[in-house]
Amino acid sequence: MTDWAGRTAVEIAAAVREKRATPREVVAGHLARIERLDGRVGAFRVVRAEAAIAEAEEVGARGDLGELPLAGVPVAVKDNLAVRGESARNGSAATPDTPAGQDHVTVARLRAAGAVVVGLTNVPELCVFGTTEGVHGTARNPWDPARTAGGSSGGSAAAVAAGMVPIALGNDGMGSLRIPAANCGLVTIKPGHGVVPAGIGDGDWFGMSENGPLATTVEDARLMLAVLADDLADGEPPRREDTGTLRVAASPRSPLAGVTVSRPYAEAVREAAGVLMRAGHQVRRADPPYPASLSLTALAHWTAGTSVDARDLDRRLLARRTRVHAALGRRFVRTVATGKGREGLRGRLEPFFREYDVLLTPALARRSPEAGPWHERGWLRNMAANSAYSPFTPPWNLTGWPALVVPFGTLPSGAPCAVQLAGPPGVEAALLELAERIEALRPWRRTAPLD
Repeated sequence: MTDWAGRTAVEIAAAVREKRATPREVVAGHLARIERLDGRVGAFRVVRAEAAIAEAEEVGARGDLGELPLAGVPVAVKDNLAVRGESARNGSAATPDTPAGQDHVTVARLRAAGAVVVGLTNVPELCVFGTTEGVHGTARNPWDPARTAGGSSGGSAAAVAAGMVPIALGNDGMGSLRIPAANCGLVTIKPGHGVVPAGIGDGDWFGMSENGPLATTVEDARLMLAVLADDLADGEPPRREDTGTLRVAASPRSPLAGVTVSRPYAEAVREAAGVLMRAGHQVRRADPPYPASLSLTALAHWTAGTSVDARDLDRRLLARRTRVHAALGRRFVRTVATGKGREGLRGRLEPFFREYDVLLTPALARRSPEAGPWHERGWLRNMAANSAYSPFTPPWNLTGWPALVVPFGTLPSGAPCAVQLAGPPGVEAALLELAERIEALRPWRRTAPLD
């Protein structure tokens, strides 16, 4: 029997549609890999072994099996989105253990496309931080298990990087897709506002949070994004209509004052710029006019979003770092709700993006922190660790504009390095096209060598 674990979603779906594989055997193979590896990785809070096999049988019996874009593809779902019959604990002991009556719209779209949900993945409490650990488990980077997978979609990223699923669903309110993707050698895209339904928590962190894919290839990320956005035409995801030259600004400078960028990430930008130039695009060194107030704006929105999510929970059951974060955010809620801070940042950056189509930056400033009980450590220590390694993601949540991460090169440890591509509204197809060019010229091994 063929082992489908480690194959791409596109490969699996094609095999199932063509009757070279059944959804049951594909899902069973991935469940066996989860059972074998997840004790070392910590990706899943819940594995739906029996339910997933039953659902795989249902997919195999569908009359439209030959038309399903994700036929029989196992998928993992971040534990802050509703999966029918399962509770969404959001990484916390303070959330109710109540099964959801129906799927979140993004989960429903994946299932309608033929995907099978094999489990719910670990997150930090209330999805606040860029490391994933807490009362439900610790997600480690499969490429470097001593290090965190990142957060907050850390469990989803770890599951894909370990080959336990080919794709996973996560979301991104301050970098929560892009941080773990960069750590784990994956492709992801945080779509621009309104491209994919959000419905994450109470108000989507004031509209900053977006659902999106985690995948091992650009092709899989493009397909999954199209399914989530309900944007498939004749079974194919959209591509950029104008295939001409793009104007790319390359900037290794941190958006947040005082944060230095380590050499591997700065070099990755320079080398990726060279790749895009050789592909025929216009690339120049140019720094966006980030305002000096960006750090405060990001902090206000980050903490205010947490404050709203924690509002109806028993604070005695929350970790200390979460309580402090939420308490700080309460004083910012009214100001953040006006939207003026985000409007100001968009106004500041819009002239830059009239001159350039896309911005190329490092994905991170340095490698991720060590895996450990960060949820038991103080708020300041968590903030220092998060800010030092992930300054490049918040601007694109604040603007609501799309941003993508693609692997590029390696760190001295052998773990993946990565770059970020970002731009104004509507450039998702252009970002995916550039990432596809980087992937073709600088391929990265799809899954970590855990076996």
